[in-house]
Amino acid sequence: MIISHTYRYLFVQLPRTGSTAVAHELRQLYGGTPILRKHSTYEDFQKIATPEEKRYFVFSCIRNPLDDAVSHYFKCKTDHKGNFTKPQRLERRKGLVNQLDYEIFEYLRRTDADFATFFLKFYRTPYNNWASLSHRTFNYVMRFENLVADFATVLEQIGIEPKRPLPHINPTARRTRSYISYYDTPEVIARAKWVFGPFMQEWGYEFPPEWGEMQVPWWNRAQYSFLNVFRTMYWKHLRYRI
Repeated sequence: MIISHTYRYLFVQLPRTGSTAVAHELRQLYGGTPILRKHSTYEDFQKIATPEEKRYFVFSCIRNPLDDAVSHYFKCKTDHKGNFTKPQRLERRKGLVNQLDYEIFEYLRRTDADFATFFLKFYRTPYNNWASLSHRTFNYVMRFENLVADFATVLEQIGIEPKRPLPHINPTARRTRSYISYYDTPEVIARAKWVFGPFMQEWGYEFPPEWGEMQVPWWNRAQYSFLNVFRTMYWKHLRYRI
């Protein structure tokens, strides 16, 4: 999480959405300084913010979950930045989600599973992330798919003249083709529709046209809503305690 009291903004960093590149740029060129944890939520910030800070311009980013799942696979498979082997990084990666990521890393190290095998094993229930907590209340939500242009728009809305296009840093290793190409069997496509359908519908994403019309059955949305009750409790109150 990055804040600037000079320019009166707060950047909320959602994992795997290009937040590292944005945070680096804000710190280097636009008066940003870190506050709380890297991936703290806006609710975390609200607990310690002054009334004046609560009026700052707030922005974040989201990502197409089809793309995010492929990135998730490769970050675990390649031990991105030593997240699962370097003691100092393991110490910082607390919480249930990071424990599950470590299990994925160990599974991929043992099996060398391809993306389809990984996806069918670990993606079973309707997907969501903690963007659902408060992103809809933010002043601007950038899209990973349009990050360079969206970041320039954010700076302009804050009243900052962009100094350069946003550089691409922290790339995921060994990704060599479009994320859509990894969904290459009917079983994987069907699972992706079930897992990602509610989230994509909520945030205005679309499946590839060749997959057919996006249809989210009511029971799919019902499971999504039911799970979100428990996810919200975890994201708000338990994430750093487990």
